[in-house]
Amino acid sequence: MKLFTVIIGLVFILSGCTTQEEHLVANNVQTGKAVIYTTADSTDLRLTPSDTLVFQDAGQPPETEVAIFVHPAKTFQTFVGIGGAVTDATAEVFATLPESKQQEFLQSYFDEGKGIGYTLIRSTIHSCDFSKESYTYVSDEDPALKTFTIDKDTKYRIPLIKKIIASAGGTIPLYVSPWSPPAFMKSNHDMLHGGKLLPEFYSAWALYYTKFIKAYESAGIPIWGITVQNEPMAKQKWESCIYTAEDERDFLKNFLGPTMKKEGLGDKKIIVWDHNRDLINQRADVIFSDPDAARYAWGIGFHWYETWTGGEPMFNNVKRSMRPIRIRI
Repeated sequence: MKLFTVIIGLVFILSGCTTQEEHLVANNVQTGKAVIYTTADSTDLRLTPSDTLVFQDAGQPPETEVAIFVHPAKTFQTFVGIGGAVTDATAEVFATLPESKQQEFLQSYFDEGKGIGYTLIRSTIHSCDFSKESYTYVSDEDPALKTFTIDKDTKYRIPLIKKIIASAGGTIPLYVSPWSPPAFMKSNHDMLHGGKLLPEFYSAWALYYTKFIKAYESAGIPIWGITVQNEPMAKQKWESCIYTAEDERDFLKNFLGPTMKKEGLGDKKIIVWDHNRDLINQRADVIFSDPDAARYAWGIGFHWYETWTGGEPMFNNVKRSMRPIRIRI
């Protein structure tokens, strides 16, 4: 029998896994207690409360004892939460489930009392690599964005996000990212295969983000923040767009940041980079050393799969790139 034990964390999370067991630890800061939840195959145990531990001062441990030391007075970044992505694929598959399974899914992921209580979600600005087709919210060759509409999202994605919000207790931070501008705005005239945003469309593309945010919020879905571009140094066979560090810096400080402020959306969080750890130092140096760009950037985002190239994990790059800013993992 495989046994999976889960202790859900509020203050800190510890994890260790083997093929037999997984542990997540977290402690209630008021009571000093941690609840153990167990999931095991060949049983009825599914995130079932199975024990309660009490955190207490253990004194000096011997060298043979595995110990974790917590210094309550020493703090680092604020932990915003853990969550998942709501793509077109997610929403369309969800819509095929029977009502009972939809409710089971929502409760399992987003109900704090009966599930794992995700506290964050991400979605896309028009299509991405988890969409059945490439699409945008405007007609071709419409730089004025007069044809902008999110009607395509109203069938699957918006209904799912609304159900998630309800399941999460009425509120959950949602941030969104584009995988590519519309093809007519790009150097390769293609939403796929990289390409770059043409300078003559910087203003129109910056306005596009704000139209998306306002349209979603008019539909009853608050937007917590945005990233400038998903994986800005990846040329992919799906939706992608290349921004050098200087490109992203200049687009942020001269177009996206000012446009967000002008459109009354200056309170929305803007996250830069949104790519792997290998180049995060250079991106952070270029953007955050420029005060006119840095004032619009709430934080820097990075992805957690560096070893796909066969290289090192490069965890130290994250530490080296840190400024007095927030890091999104």
